[in-house]
Amino acid sequence: MKKAKQFMMKNLRMIICLIILILLIILMGNFFQDNLVHFDNFYYKHISKLITPRMTFLVKVLTNFGNAFSFITIILFMAFFLKNKKYSILTIINLFMVFILNVILKFIFARPRPTDINLINELGYSFPSAHAMISTAFYGFIIYLFWHTNISKKEKYFYTISLCLLIIGICISRIYLGVHFTSDVLGGILFALLYLMLYIKIIKKEL
Repeated sequence: MKKAKQFMMKNLRMIICLIILILLIILMGNFFQDNLVHFDNFYYKHISKLITPRMTFLVKVLTNFGNAFSFITIILFMAFFLKNKKYSILTIINLFMVFILNVILKFIFARPRPTDINLINELGYSFPSAHAMISTAFYGFIIYLFWHTNISKKEKYFYTISLCLLIIGICISRIYLGVHFTSDVLGGILFALLYLMLYIKIIKKEL
């Protein structure tokens, strides 16, 4: 039992990567067989029940935390106020890499966006969601950086939970606004997690 636990802890990253990869394969398999309609409709049906003018205003504000302006503002803040300039440099590289990866994936899958309800206008392909994928990778990497600072564990947990809720909020906002299918968002999250674990492994020595 003890050896099994030690094996799990030692290979935790690999196990998580394998689980994410399996989920991605299942998702993409269903994508290419056009089996995601019921899945997408089920979740949108429930989320769309929340649509009100006030909620739409709040969701539009929330979704802006997943755009380029927000990311650049945060990077500039890091560049000016953090002593360790490596953090801002690695964050810039991370943002650039995940953006390029998302563009490539969008052209590979070439999925049209939903057309039924669009509370905002968006261009380009739908799968995987850029907001979901880039936000997960960007804010996920910042969470990782927080755990390499000297702040207290309470603060680390606070920032981790806050940023996780922000990621979830941005992801749900894309479905609410009708610019992405649920599977677009799920795909974006899974691709981002897989990419982020690889990116962190590559740059770990730099930290």
